[in-house]
Amino acid sequence: MSGGLSHKVIAYLGRTPDFLTEVVLSDGEIETWKAADKAKPTMEQLNALQSEADKIEKNMVAIRKRRREYGSTAEQLEYIVENGVDAFVTKQNQIKSDNPKS
Repeated sequence: MSGGLSHKVIAYLGRTPDFLTEVVLSDGEIETWKAADKAKPTMEQLNALQSEADKIEKNMVAIRKRRREYGSTAEQLEYIVENGVDAFVTKQNQIKSDNPKS
């Protein structure tokens, strides 16, 4: 896993910025920095956050997989109606177990 520049920026800010207007990345560099809560970081500062960026990337992948497996709200409600809440909770817990976050 290799957390890219966007994941390093997220780790640096402690939040996900608007990557279209607030923090614009291009060719592996910061093109525009308009984040008011922190000064523009150096590449050295961002590179020091590599392990945190890797963790963020891994968690984003796990969340995407979970959402796909959970299905739509309608599918979840149908599952509850057909199988009960306990079965639903068991299924959701299995999905979380199969796709763990760091």
